Amino acid sequence: MSISIDDFRRAEIKIGTVLSAERVPGTDKLLRLEVDVGEGAARQILSGIAEHVRPEDMVGRQFPFLTNLESRVIRGLASNGMILAVGEGDTFALLSPTRAVDEGSRIR
Repeated sequence: MSISIDDFRRAEIKIGTVLSAERVPGTDKLLRLEVDVGEGAARQILSGIAEHVRPEDMVGRQFPFLTNLESRVIRGLASNGMILAVGEGDTFALLSPTRAVDEGSRIR
């Protein structure tokens, strides 16, 4: 399936810094992240990556986040975006800039 460049431009993908990360109680896969994406207030983002990363290894690191995704409630918690990653199982990897950039920097 192909999308137009206009469709791609509608996706707001911004660099954010993880301020805190913790497992969601009662789940094996979910992490609750507090993320600074340059908006003046942190966003809560839930992600099913807990089988691949330790929460403490996420804090202070920068990753790309889809920020204009419709909010969704998961396990009673609102998720206001999505972290971008690749692969599954042994091939799972998080994406990250090669140097520190400003929070809210848009992916182009």
